Amino acid sequence: MLKTIYLFSATSHPDATHINSLDFNFLKPNIDFSNYDYLVLTSKKAVDALQSYDAKEYINIPALCISKFTKEYYEKFGGKILDVGGGIGSDLQQIIESYPQEKKWLYLRAKEIAGDGLDVDEAIVYESRCSDEILNFTLDTKERCTLIFTSPSSIKCFLKNNTIPHDAKVIVIGKTTASHLPEGIQYKIAKNSSIEACIQLI
Repeated sequence: MLKTIYLFSATSHPDATHINSLDFNFLKPNIDFSNYDYLVLTSKKAVDALQSYDAKEYINIPALCISKFTKEYYEKFGGKILDVGGGIGSDLQQIIESYPQEKKWLYLRAKEIAGDGLDVDEAIVYESRCSDEILNFTLDTKERCTLIFTSPSSIKCFLKNNTIPHDAKVIVIGKTTASHLPEGIQYKIAKNSSIEACIQLI
């Protein structure tokens, strides 16, 4: 009998049963983009949030993207790319510090973030909350399954009404997400921060 694959993410995949883990609310703080040399984008949702602004204000400001997937998404909107990180937030500060100190950066971020943040100017452009779908989801603990978690929030929301069976195969998208798993849970980490890499581990 094949194991059911549950993907707890904002994005689906054809080889998994998708459970949307988060709903998003976009904010629009006042931003004078002319004050900045570079943007920092750590998610596709940050790119989506930019669509609330006149593209002329930001489209020519090069962006440091957390991963190639965020880079590709921003490029679809015509955005310029400065640099690309390795998929985790801790890489970004080091990249920022490799550029001249006089450069001004703007980090477009969520209201709640998993890491410590970055030592640059910030603007909170979206917020997330557990989706009704994940809050109403009940895992059959007798079912042989694979659980894929793509963010600390997906774990937090799942655990509100469920526990992770000790015989379940657990895959996480990165080290930060793994650090939010309950103690004692065995897991595997994807080779890069993508859903496709998680699926390939199965």
